[in-house]
Amino acid sequence: MACQIQCTASPPLPSLPTLTPKPLPSSSLFFPLPLVLSSCLRSTHVPSPRPVAASLSAVESPTSTNGFGDSKTPLLEVKGLTAVIAETKQEILKGVDLVVHHGEIHAIMGKNGSGKSTFSKVLVGHPDYEVTGGSVVFKGENLLDMEPEERSLAGLFMSFQTPVEIPGVNNIDFLQMAYNARRKKLGEPELGPLEFYAYIYPKLDLVNMKTDFLNRNVNEGFSGGERKRNEILQLAVLGADLAMLDEIDSGLDVDALRDVAKAVNGLLTPKNSVLIITHYRRLLEVIKPTCIHIMEDGRIIKTGDSSLAEVLEEKGYAAISAA
Repeated sequence: MACQIQCTASPPLPSLPTLTPKPLPSSSLFFPLPLVLSSCLRSTHVPSPRPVAASLSAVESPTSTNGFGDSKTPLLEVKGLTAVIAETKQEILKGVDLVVHHGEIHAIMGKNGSGKSTFSKVLVGHPDYEVTGGSVVFKGENLLDMEPEERSLAGLFMSFQTPVEIPGVNNIDFLQMAYNARRKKLGEPELGPLEFYAYIYPKLDLVNMKTDFLNRNVNEGFSGGERKRNEILQLAVLGADLAMLDEIDSGLDVDALRDVAKAVNGLLTPKNSVLIITHYRRLLEVIKPTCIHIMEDGRIIKTGDSSLAEVLEEKGYAAISAA
């Protein structure tokens, strides 16, 4: 998602102290940004030594149907995905099928423990999970053969339920390094500090954040709402092709929810897509989904329009399971 910024007059630049980031722990932390992914993570899925032509055989068909009668080229296509917890080998995903096209908003709903968050973490290559079967094609490439940082650089973004603090690393340094990593991947020149500030400054208004947030350490001392806004700021900066938002509405008051929803809607284009994981209809009233998927026991058991959320709110998941 390309962003073009026109600045007529920029405010005085804040003083950005030079710092040496502290080493980041390699265990228990996972971030969707290339800066951290490249140093902290390696996927537990071992790429096969197949030739490139064979590894792309799953995407030879140029079009796919999204279930609503439209035939388009998919942005993300998941077929029969199965996965286990790497340490215990407990199976969590038991055959997930999903197709997301450009410009669509998909919502996944389901009971706690149904596999919603695991599904999103598997897509970004979280090391706690191991893929045991199925295929995932993203932008025409085999996603499962990519390392986590490669998936991020390819345009995949994930916002977590509880964003983690990174002491000693301020927001603007963190975001500049991540953004420049993606520009390098796209063959574009990196931005210097002043150029990057001019790029990021207009995006602060989108998420209703003040400039002093840029000089604060990543999520350190942030409230729940500030952390969620900061996640959406990361999304706005990186311009992902597919953003996965895992319970972005959890812990938000009415005003914060409105700000976050407004920002997400403002980032949508006909070329990028959003996958939302949520329990609540209230978020889907402000971010209108193309379709809603119900997940149960590691599978998507039903797909429909926004009326599914109404059924859930009125009758609960028993009504869906029995249908």
